[in-house]
Amino acid sequence: MNKSELLQIIQNKLSEKIENLERLIAETRAANNETKSSMGDKYETGRERVQQEINNLQIQLNAFSNSLNMVKNINPVPHQSIGFGSLVQTENGKFFITVSWGEVRLNGEKIFVISTESPLAKAMHGKKAGETFIVNNIGQTIKNIW
Repeated sequence: MNKSELLQIIQNKLSEKIENLERLIAETRAANNETKSSMGDKYETGRERVQQEINNLQIQLNAFSNSLNMVKNINPVPHQSIGFGSLVQTENGKFFITVSWGEVRLNGEKIFVISTESPLAKAMHGKKAGETFIVNNIGQTIKNIW
């Protein structure tokens, strides 16, 4: 399993999301500025809603930027025990413990990219290949760690 390739895929997806949010923020600001210059005070509430939307987008942008920085700092060397940056295989699938993203495909394989704060990552934390853990009353065995 090539962890470097997987890291690159995640970085690309995060970068794409960041670019989309930056573009959306710029477009929303431009629309808000046009409203300010051409409308009267009765549109103040509408402008406030637009500003709240910009603030929400900015929060998302900051979260994705932080996630990208975290992913960029992962060293792709294999791990002996499970922690941040571990790629783990159990009988139920492969899990990459980094940031919350969801499913990613690498060479046709499904890999679930999960946060260190997820119940699954917390249950696996510190475990080694061959050890078992329980999540939602379901036992799983760690087959491999990269």
